Amino acid sequence: MFGEILFHIAFFIKKHIKFFRFFLYGIVVFIILTFISGKIYQNYDNRIDRGAIAVQNSVFGDKFSSFKYLEQGWDPSDSLWFYNTTQGSDLIPYDFFLVLKQANSDELFRSNANMDKLRYLTQQKSFFNPDALPVGITKDSYAGKDYVGYTCAACHTSQVNYNGVAIRIDGGPAMADMTGFLLGLEKALHVVTPVESKHNILASKEAQYNAAKSDEFIQAVIALNNDYDDKKEVVEDLKKWTNFVSHYNNINHSELDYGYARLDAFGRIYNRVLQHVLNKSQVKDVLSNLLNIDGSWLLSADQIEQVLKGTNETVFQKDQFEKVIKRLQYRYDGYPGLNAGQIQIVKKAIFNEPNAPVSYPYLWDIAQSDYVQWNALASNAGLGPLGRNAGEVTGVFATLDWTVKKGFKLSSFLSTLLTGQKDKSHQIVFTSSIDLTNLQRLEQHLHQLMSPKWPGEILGQINDDKKKKGRLIYKSYCQSCHEDIDREDSARKVIAKISNINIIGTDHKTAINSVSYKGKSGNIKHTYQKLEVGSILMEEDAPVKDILTAVVTGAVATPDPDKWPIRRFADWIYTLGMSFATNKIKASIKRGNYEVDTTANPYNSLLSYKARPLNGIWATAPYLHNGSVPSLHHLLLPYRADCQVYDDDCRPNTFVVGSREFIPEYVGFASQGYDGFKFDTSKYGNHNTGHNFGNVDSQWNDKTNGFGLPALTKEQRSDLLEYLKSI
Repeated sequence: MFGEILFHIAFFIKKHIKFFRFFLYGIVVFIILTFISGKIYQNYDNRIDRGAIAVQNSVFGDKFSSFKYLEQGWDPSDSLWFYNTTQGSDLIPYDFFLVLKQANSDELFRSNANMDKLRYLTQQKSFFNPDALPVGITKDSYAGKDYVGYTCAACHTSQVNYNGVAIRIDGGPAMADMTGFLLGLEKALHVVTPVESKHNILASKEAQYNAAKSDEFIQAVIALNNDYDDKKEVVEDLKKWTNFVSHYNNINHSELDYGYARLDAFGRIYNRVLQHVLNKSQVKDVLSNLLNIDGSWLLSADQIEQVLKGTNETVFQKDQFEKVIKRLQYRYDGYPGLNAGQIQIVKKAIFNEPNAPVSYPYLWDIAQSDYVQWNALASNAGLGPLGRNAGEVTGVFATLDWTVKKGFKLSSFLSTLLTGQKDKSHQIVFTSSIDLTNLQRLEQHLHQLMSPKWPGEILGQINDDKKKKGRLIYKSYCQSCHEDIDREDSARKVIAKISNINIIGTDHKTAINSVSYKGKSGNIKHTYQKLEVGSILMEEDAPVKDILTAVVTGAVATPDPDKWPIRRFADWIYTLGMSFATNKIKASIKRGNYEVDTTANPYNSLLSYKARPLNGIWATAPYLHNGSVPSLHHLLLPYRADCQVYDDDCRPNTFVVGSREFIPEYVGFASQGYDGFKFDTSKYGNHNTGHNFGNVDSQWNDKTNGFGLPALTKEQRSDLLEYLKSI
């Protein structure tokens, strides 16, 4: 049967060979023109100052009057394109963000002062940024409307202040407080969102509604004359997007505060995927088995039917799950009227708490790395970078317009095949706002990014004699894991050295969560998904990492729905082709002392952390994967249970995060003397233990590198620190 179909297809193509030849030539020409025009467009914005702007009376007393960019392989147009290029993130309508005021003041939510308080980097107007939004926050257009969303730069651009000079670091780990941003946004939206019903039990949020401020907001949105013409449209979207942001914050609440400079990105990505992959029968099963704390049933069968009415059997489409949660909160027409504690019971039964925040990783050499993520979760070969970035956009508010189809559909045939759904009676179509073309261009852009060199003219010159001594220490103590590379070598490859969490000794939570978190697999249930050690038949309760891999594969295999058909196909071919053509990383085995994956334990290797080259490490404080050590000076000291920030012979167990004021002799930011976020390392997820190589009064464990070395002296640590500044 299949052979007969192929015969007819081949006969049809032969009969219309001129048409197909013309069509293919057209596609090739289109791809070439797309590449050329894209390169030209990327250079439109070329402000010499790259748009940087200082904030007067900056929070935490940051003091600077001038900006400095270091030589990192990017010119001004490269930086500005990176800051403002959408990846398909749709947080709230763009017009809303432009005019929305803070909950407790008449100051715009997007004001420079508020963005600085949240530690986003403020910018002037420029070609790509006409509304002067901060670095990494930009406009995305999808399905005929404009939205504000995040770009890569929001989490991967940093600033170091010293002696009145602000040094911007492209690709550096941001100081941003994304959680504070989203909680503040939710409060601001509640103030202007008309109260929907007296039956809503969230009285504390209803009490924040301000009718006068709401009217002012609505009129300001209409006055922009962009996406909204009347009050009814604005109010409808206000309710929708306020509910969206509130729901996101609710399901991603963590008992462990993140503070500045870090985020549990994977935990949040996992929850977004679970929310959209769920189907009606699985949610019904969960709700039917929940108990109150007194042992009574949380919901009756009739109440469950009422709250699930109208939801899809195969996948929760658009905002269906948010509506389910909303219905659970009402107490009329058969709805149960659950209180906040009961809603938490529902949430915990479906989602996983994102309680393992990590520092935003720095991006230089990422395109040259064989494995990426803190625990080397993702291979960087082939289409790996495109899939990784599609997963990232999913976490930062890509619109997931997943729909359901039955039977053959050409546009979704490949995604159906690759996600293992071909034998299902119904299949998910992974339509979304994810901009695959821009994701490929952004990844390619990173090939030119280099690590920043220590600016001696600003931070003080490096002592050459101490640096040379430090180099010898580095070769003995560090280089077996952190290889030394030439940042300017265009052919460089970066080998991740992976260490088992029990050997490296740093906080385990990030690695453990990445492989232990499970969720309902929806339509991915009973599909075959490929792991390192073979294929696995997915259960209903499956590791979320495998569900994520499946749906991201579906997204990458789905052409952009927001383009006319021929361009949709041509852009998709261009994106996949360029992804393969520009990626020099090939599939390879992992290196290090990790536990190997087996068929019985297929995720062993992920219970590890990855070491990478340390070039540019001076600009990436705080340190360790969870940001639990404030400076390189402290990292070279041992952990001690009673250590304080003012001690100089151990890692502090509490310190303050938020300031960008740099301490050159410690190689880190100011960590005391101001009212920032108090980092408490006693909490699981925040532990500052481990990585004790060379800084304790005992021999290294022979299992670490095959030989023992004595603890470093104070002078040796000082020499090593001098070398670390220089690479």
